[in-house]
Amino acid sequence: MLDVHRTHRAKILNHSQVEESLDRHGWSASKLWNVANHHSREVWDETGKIPDHGDLKGELKTHPKYKGLHSQSSQRVLEELAESFNSWYGKRESDNRANPPGYRKKNYYDNNGNRVHEEHPRSTVTWKQKGIRHDIKNGRVRLSKGANHKEHPRAWEYILVKYETRPGVTVENLQQVRAVYDKAKGRWELHLVCKDEIKTPSSPGNETAGVDLGICNFSAVAYSTEEADLYPGNRLKQDGYYFPKEIAKCDDAGGERATRLHAKWSERRTHFFHSLAKHIVERCVEQEVGRINVGKLAGVREDENGESKDWGKHGNLDLHGWAFDRFTKILTYKAKVEGIEVVEVSERDTSKTCCVCGREDDSQRVERGLYVCESCDAAFNADVNGAENIRLNINQSNSESSGQLSGDRSTGWLAQPGVYLHDLSRGFQPRAEVVDCKP
Repeated sequence: MLDVHRTHRAKILNHSQVEESLDRHGWSASKLWNVANHHSREVWDETGKIPDHGDLKGELKTHPKYKGLHSQSSQRVLEELAESFNSWYGKRESDNRANPPGYRKKNYYDNNGNRVHEEHPRSTVTWKQKGIRHDIKNGRVRLSKGANHKEHPRAWEYILVKYETRPGVTVENLQQVRAVYDKAKGRWELHLVCKDEIKTPSSPGNETAGVDLGICNFSAVAYSTEEADLYPGNRLKQDGYYFPKEIAKCDDAGGERATRLHAKWSERRTHFFHSLAKHIVERCVEQEVGRINVGKLAGVREDENGESKDWGKHGNLDLHGWAFDRFTKILTYKAKVEGIEVVEVSERDTSKTCCVCGREDDSQRVERGLYVCESCDAAFNADVNGAENIRLNINQSNSESSGQLSGDRSTGWLAQPGVYLHDLSRGFQPRAEVVDCKP
């Protein structure tokens, strides 16, 4: 059996009864985030190191703000902050737009531009299993309150939420509950994370596909059935230029509009990754692929000495905002559900080696999208050539495929791969069927 986690969105039916309690917990989550953020900045200034979530828990577990939530909920806030600081720390040297995690607050100004007061926004609150009691029969979930919000002994130690999911959804094996505030609707909703067991599917076939991740084309996929697909990163690049400009126009970098833009940008990036992984897996099932080789990008950001590589001003910004590791994890998860194995393989020299004759030469990649081999006169898309070498796993000495392609094999599919563009409403579609629009 295979364990999978599914998240179901649910409407709160007794919203008027629980809104005040959820508001208090949302504000408490923001206050704890700010306290931990301040502490992390102080440690950074003094030591040059970022405290991990274990250090934050040990330091703040006795702080009054920690008791504003259930202990596991407070721990989750500190984990999210540590993850954000680690992400910033990895990007700061090569991305001059990277800023450390900000404080969660909303500032209000008078007509003269003077700040009148500030409020804490309603942050997402996560309850784990110890803070949850689930009544499946009646569609209710009991959420433990923080110690600071238990107004009355025992009778009011929890928030009793009655929920409704979309038709056909059964909520069982509940692992987490997230209370998320929808600013557009002005109300809370629940995200219910459930663990399901599904029968491990059989592999669609014995073929192998190769995936080459990049900047211009986010992904190139080569199949052993002599087909290849390209997935340009145009949508990511458009968002990468649009949203920072809009955020820069905001009067307050931590204000409501800036926060909303950051959230929308993150949601669109996540949607792109999930849509792409889903489309690649569907194509692999069609092509009877049982294994996907993905180029391991461990050295794409650093050189042999651990120093950050310089890909130019725009290249550095694109590279560090692309989140290749995150996409690989999503692809691995979705492929596993279909019985497909995902393996990271070395991509060393895959971009400068001809997949037809095996000749290695830096000069053969004459342009960004064109690869011309002087030895065998083959000309094809450079990213697809890299994907095919990853599929063949040319760096594995015992690979049966690590030689040349057979002489009578056609290279037309290498020169003219299928191109799929991302459509916000329909996912990935053939290029001719997508009408691009502004963000």
